[in-house]
Amino acid sequence: MSDTTALTWLDGRDVPAERLYGAADETAALIARCLSGEEAAYIALYDLHSGMVYRLAYSLLQSQQDAEEVLQDSFEYAFRRLDRFDARKSAFKTWLYRITVSRCRNKRRRKWLPSFSLNGDESPDYEQRHSDQEPLPDERAMLNEQQRAVWSAVRDLSPKLREVAILRYYGGLAYAEIGEVLEIPPKTAESRMRLAHKALRERLSGLVE
Repeated sequence: MSDTTALTWLDGRDVPAERLYGAADETAALIARCLSGEEAAYIALYDLHSGMVYRLAYSLLQSQQDAEEVLQDSFEYAFRRLDRFDARKSAFKTWLYRITVSRCRNKRRRKWLPSFSLNGDESPDYEQRHSDQEPLPDERAMLNEQQRAVWSAVRDLSPKLREVAILRYYGGLAYAEIGEVLEIPPKTAESRMRLAHKALRERLSGLVE
């Protein structure tokens, strides 16, 4: 399986460079306006990045309701701490992703830890599966059989491997950025990605060349 083609539908790296740089400039301007007390700027900043945050949360949690709660919680926290964001240390997207991943972990922990049973899964934080673990309704019709199989395989990864795979494939982040989001060394992020890719190849053997 190619490292990019099978998950093209999740890949954020297809965004033209001019859009990425334009969004960064717009974000910086909006943050400055927010810090000056302009309420409309908060709304604009939310509108600019909420789709990205929601998709990340949904990809990790596989629940529309949970993703919506994480979306609101993440922005509430980010807006309260906006004066602490330092563009010299990280991109706003990376900072926002780190907040979102943290809240996804909290959501998953609260939801599953009390009911966890020792049933032979690979680790205590292995996430139980649900029937609603599938792409958003507006995307299902756009996925072919191979893409649906790939999504299912990503969904079945352990939480730690899924986080890296989603950030790499969907977020289009470099390993240094993934390490920053997950607060792990870049080499650890790369190692987890190798494990995730190996697991995906095994699950998709015979379907994806």
